[in-house]
Amino acid sequence: MKSKIYLSSPNMGGKEFEFVKEAFDTNWIAPLGPNVNGFEEDLQHYTGSAHAAALSAGTAALHLALILSDVKAGDHVLCSTFTFSASANPIVYQGAIPVFIESERDTWNASPVFLEKAIMDLIQKGKKPKAFILVHLYGMPAKIEEIKAICEKYQVVLIEDAAEALGSRYKGKHPGSLGEYGILSFNGNKIITTSGGGALLSNDKTKIEKARFLATQARDPAPHYQHSEIGYNYRMSNICAGIGRGQMLVLDRRVEQKRALYDWYKALLSATPGITFLPEPEGFLSNRWLTCILVDPALTQSISREDIRLAMEKENIESRPLWKPMHSQPVFRDAPYYGDHLSEKLFDQGLCLPSDTNIEEEEKNRIISVFRTLNLIR
Repeated sequence: MKSKIYLSSPNMGGKEFEFVKEAFDTNWIAPLGPNVNGFEEDLQHYTGSAHAAALSAGTAALHLALILSDVKAGDHVLCSTFTFSASANPIVYQGAIPVFIESERDTWNASPVFLEKAIMDLIQKGKKPKAFILVHLYGMPAKIEEIKAICEKYQVVLIEDAAEALGSRYKGKHPGSLGEYGILSFNGNKIITTSGGGALLSNDKTKIEKARFLATQARDPAPHYQHSEIGYNYRMSNICAGIGRGQMLVLDRRVEQKRALYDWYKALLSATPGITFLPEPEGFLSNRWLTCILVDPALTQSISREDIRLAMEKENIESRPLWKPMHSQPVFRDAPYYGDHLSEKLFDQGLCLPSDTNIEEEEKNRIISVFRTLNLIR
């Protein structure tokens, strides 16, 4: 069988083991330690956020952000519909009600128009939302200035899910640093990884200190184990943080590689009728975590995104449809939704192409062969 070409696999930079070895040498094999502190400082410096808490997962960071936003059972929380379920699941952890907001065409991220419509409608019904989880999809920043202004106008807490957007920029600023809270993920498929992990960002020192407290089982400052609040086991380990410190040293290089791969695909397919890419609006810079295309069968001689995916799968090449919208998921079928169903059309036609920074020239040639077999390129 041919070797597998992955959608987005981990790529070590070489220095990770030095930080991990230091943890072993000093016996810091624990959920805290010098690497955790150092990794948090690295994230603060890189993103421009004043404070960061390194955690066990991006989902944990979202959950803590909702708790810190005083989201309780029965509250309404707005969320981008075009995303992975991890963006929405923590809303349900709190017993709150997710309300899904449709995308706009320029960035595929949440529409400011539908956001404001949802907030106004919910206020009129006496159900003012507590918070909005805004996702920066596939590394493309959302229209954050417009969205932030709407959230401030109606006093809705803005939580930026930048799990896919580390290294991206919106008018020179990092996604995740502009709302009350920002979320990062270091899962194995992200642009950098700690094998598993995430981070919560904020400019509010008190909030991050509270997040760290809750993430370490909410242990009160007493010589014995005493707990006045419910806590969670959400802190990142010193070993994982060591990997993260090494990965931070190559983050800018990974962004360059991802963007170069996007440029390669665009040069390869831009002349193919029916295949289009998501461009960057002025002032936006995407890390191009995954290169995504839309495939219109009406213009590709009936070739669909699923035809391309299956042809790649046959050659042991991993690709994936775009996210299935949350309002279309069985688990959220009863949740309120505001929009025009654009994300359903994107899901029907969208495909994430192999965007692995480990891809070599020989593997690029295998990808080219698939498109040639389908007569999508000559």
